[in-house]
Amino acid sequence: MLSKNKEYIVDIVDIGQGGVGIGKYEGFTVFVEGGLIQDKVKVKINKSKKSYAVGEMVEIIEKSPFRVERLCSDKLKDCGGCQIQELDYKKQLETKTNEVKQVISRIGKLENVTIHDTMGMEEPCRYRNKAQFPIQKIGGSPAIGFYKKKSHDIIPMDKCMIQHDVNDKIIQIIKTYINAYNVSIYDEKSHTGVLRHLVTKVGFTTNEVMVVLVANGKKLPYLNELASVLEENVQGFKTLVVNVNREKTNVILGKENRIISGEGKINDYIGNLVFEISPLSFFQVNPTQTEVLYNKALEYAQLKENDTVFDIYCGIGTISLFLAQKATKVYGIEIVEEAIEDAKVNAKLNNLNNVEFYAGKAEEVVPRMYKEGKTANVVVVDPPRKGCDEKVLDTIVSMEPDRVVYVSCNPSTLARDLAYLDENGYKCVEIQPVDMFPHTMHVECVAKIVKK
Repeated sequence: MLSKNKEYIVDIVDIGQGGVGIGKYEGFTVFVEGGLIQDKVKVKINKSKKSYAVGEMVEIIEKSPFRVERLCSDKLKDCGGCQIQELDYKKQLETKTNEVKQVISRIGKLENVTIHDTMGMEEPCRYRNKAQFPIQKIGGSPAIGFYKKKSHDIIPMDKCMIQHDVNDKIIQIIKTYINAYNVSIYDEKSHTGVLRHLVTKVGFTTNEVMVVLVANGKKLPYLNELASVLEENVQGFKTLVVNVNREKTNVILGKENRIISGEGKINDYIGNLVFEISPLSFFQVNPTQTEVLYNKALEYAQLKENDTVFDIYCGIGTISLFLAQKATKVYGIEIVEEAIEDAKVNAKLNNLNNVEFYAGKAEEVVPRMYKEGKTANVVVVDPPRKGCDEKVLDTIVSMEPDRVVYVSCNPSTLARDLAYLDENGYKCVEIQPVDMFPHTMHVECVAKIVKK
């Protein structure tokens, strides 16, 4: 056991959840924020337990050969967005592949599963099509940026290297607007003031831009003038929307939208499919890698013309519509009613008439549909981080499809669910990790599962 407040020289051997360095001191585990694989660091111990300690880095004694220069300025170091920005990108991909291998073995207890190298990006910068910037007053001046790690204090920023570069200009325009018209800024402690957040959405293929100002119910001044400035200065600007959120909450968007200019929506493509995006629509934030992910899901589904597909946890129907281009029939199931409405609009936009969408809890809707005689020989699941509900897995097993494709945003719950399917007659053959969020520890996976 290490002594609290004492300093030790620690070797970083791995990276854990949230990008925290996993270090060793004479075989004892020490977690070190900011430590990278093969760093040797001096650490001051903040917390000491029997089996591990937590320390803060005092200095780097020997730099890791995988340590690279930051993309963003040092003042943004604590923003919490890119936990592993200083790790060489090839090493980031290798780390994510290893994480998937470890959890499939440790949690899933599965063998003979081919786990491919993580598919990365050629340019792992400026990849996000959606940004959410909180706004606060700091020393009497407006600050737009991101929350500091583990706090609600803003780190002001002019540019973020993982957001689309159109945001750099929008931030400056909104700051100028706030100052010029003395716009009231929301204070979350007193629940007073008006302007809470700036949200932007960008169509990567259409270059269409949406700007959303989140307001505490009351009117914002000179919005038509702001819309004119955005139109003159932001290439592709399509619409300005005020989203009303009167709640004392960490949830960013409210349910009411007031369209100031344009139509309150933009379009974007994934592959050859067009999608309508509104302020409240969910849309994958990295469109480049989304296409990579969906093409892999389509490949694993091995669809033939007479196939029927269940797409469970379908969101706004992005994967459903990809599948509908090849299958006879696709049923999409999703708990969020607004997402289902978006999915229906997107099906019409793409002239796909062989898709039906159902709103409700997957664990209730899927068993009910199966009892009513609806069945599928291919099933695709894309669940939230907590993984699939056991009732959903039970129904899939009862349905006896030929193939299951599992799209996962959490390798741990993927491993757990694959183990359950393995015990019930379905073998995972291969897994393809995809890097949807470079410079973070997040990794998506597509798993190909076949009936034994």
